[in-house]
Amino acid sequence: MKSNLLALLDELRIIGQNGLRYADNHHDERRYGRILDLVAEHYGETLAVSSDEVRERFAEEVGHITPKIAAGAAIFDDDGRILLMKRADSGEWMVPGGFLDPGEGPERAAVRETKEETNLDVRVTTLVGAHYQPATEHHVNEAVGLVYLCERLGGTLRGSEESSDLGYWHIEDVPAWHRDFHEIAYDARDVWQQRRETTSNSS
Repeated sequence: MKSNLLALLDELRIIGQNGLRYADNHHDERRYGRILDLVAEHYGETLAVSSDEVRERFAEEVGHITPKIAAGAAIFDDDGRILLMKRADSGEWMVPGGFLDPGEGPERAAVRETKEETNLDVRVTTLVGAHYQPATEHHVNEAVGLVYLCERLGGTLRGSEESSDLGYWHIEDVPAWHRDFHEIAYDARDVWQQRRETTSNSS
């Protein structure tokens, strides 16, 4: 129920902020401003923060408001197991990844996030696909995630403060997935298997 409410609030926030950006009269400005007041109030009640703080966060975004962009890395071992991190906040499993930094492309972000969250050095080999993530209590903004198949180059596996566990899993054995990451994992395995078959046939 909370996830549905946050998704609704995020959509209204985007409508309100984009409406203010393009409004050409004070009547529309007042209407869109009122939408943002209501959104800030209900965000505050839902997330236990003040509505003033929520409005300050709104003000940090400029230009046309769009979903956030994130990038993740799908890394497999020779047995076809995928590297997953267990989120410290929910206890659910997902591939390493996170939001892009300013001036950073998604491939670079996938490499950086992997290093930060697993201590592994990787390189991007193939785009697995893009997936849409609605707003939830863990991510109050909707997002589009780009997941890349990555090759491990080096480093010693080590977790970060964002995870409570880290390890390679057979996809069918994962006890609890974060959001839709089970679908992402299956897509990534298909791409990984196709690349292995192509490499094997060409050698």
